[in-house]
Amino acid sequence: MKKIIVIAAPSMLLIALLLSFMPVKQHELSNSSRQQATLFKFPQPEPPEIHLTDLYKQRLVDSIEAYFNKAVKQGQIVGASIAIVKCDSIIYSDGFGNRNTKLKDTVDQETIFRIGSVSKGFAGILTGIHVQEGLINWEDKIINHIPNFRLASKTETNNITLSHVLSHTAGLPYHSFTNLVEEGLSLTTIAGRFNEVLPLQKPGTIYNYQNAIFALSGEIIERVTGQPLKDVFQNKIFNPLKMQTASASYEALQESDNVAMPHQKVRYGWRPMKINKKYYNAVAAGGINASAIDMGKWMKFLLGNNPDVLMPGTMEDVFKPIVQVGGRRNYYQRWPGYKASFYGLGWRVHKFKEANTEELATVIHHGGGVNNYRSEIAIYPKDDLGICVLFNSPNKLAKDCIPKIYKMIQEIINSMPENDLLIKNSLVAL
Repeated sequence: MKKIIVIAAPSMLLIALLLSFMPVKQHELSNSSRQQATLFKFPQPEPPEIHLTDLYKQRLVDSIEAYFNKAVKQGQIVGASIAIVKCDSIIYSDGFGNRNTKLKDTVDQETIFRIGSVSKGFAGILTGIHVQEGLINWEDKIINHIPNFRLASKTETNNITLSHVLSHTAGLPYHSFTNLVEEGLSLTTIAGRFNEVLPLQKPGTIYNYQNAIFALSGEIIERVTGQPLKDVFQNKIFNPLKMQTASASYEALQESDNVAMPHQKVRYGWRPMKINKKYYNAVAAGGINASAIDMGKWMKFLLGNNPDVLMPGTMEDVFKPIVQVGGRRNYYQRWPGYKASFYGLGWRVHKFKEANTEELATVIHHGGGVNNYRSEIAIYPKDDLGICVLFNSPNKLAKDCIPKIYKMIQEIINSMPENDLLIKNSLVAL
């Protein structure tokens, strides 16, 4: 299996990069949160490429391989693929386990998975691109773009905005009409049936996770561009970022010869399943396909590289917390040091207390699950770090793989003496 490991290292500049702190801007929150908001900036300009020396590179490889190989051996997962990004480099990319348990074919860094609701982060960024181009605005009314859109209340119908649907603050009950999405109804049809749902609150006041109404963001982009959403994703994100295996349709997945099949747990192991068409009618909510190597390119972009695709200010708007996510039952709320969660525009924004400094750090994150695939992505702005893991089976590992891998990386970096780090001017080809 092909791995990508970047070799190399140091100076005090690395220390500065590792210690730089960039809290996320927030709005419609508390006064203290607003004060933190003004400090949020992504790395600009691009930082130097950071490399690990051979010794620490091998420690990283050994740690990750031990973690995933153990999970495969114990039957916790069928297959997995992972990408790790540091600054503007993919420092690790590889696969583990099988694409199909019957064929015993192996997962690699180019194996394609369905990423489920991790697609919502792509939708938030794609919307930002079109806001930047002046085709739409965050505060555009949904009814102005989709005339048959109706809620039970005429007032609320006229008040729901693009920002509301992307932040899950439309005021509707949890998962309204997700069943209709999974039944394959068109978004135009679903948009006209929201009058059957009684809103709980005024738009912008509460968080309730949605799929159907979130997906209307993609319907709007189709209407303002006159193109299918799968083509817009291809032209605006996948092609510019050279994400060669990424796609947004069932047909594209069927055409690939390196796809991880979904699996179902059975009494004596795992059984492969068919890939279904759920959410390809609602791509913005959960219809993207991608490999780990392409998710690595995506994370490089999210860390502030390639600003010609999306300007930093617009990206900050996408990651800006809009509404707080309450409760303590979500799996990410049990991660070490967890303090609070918010939702931006297609992204979760978490606050964690760092064990060594007691300072609050920001993690931009999303998880996804569809058709028995699971996916996790997290961006650590302070550390210039991104981690993405893709699975082709439902599993418990997905719930805490991000903090565990982050801990592995931090322990290795923190153990490196300064004279084991070098900074190279030339980039290492992928």
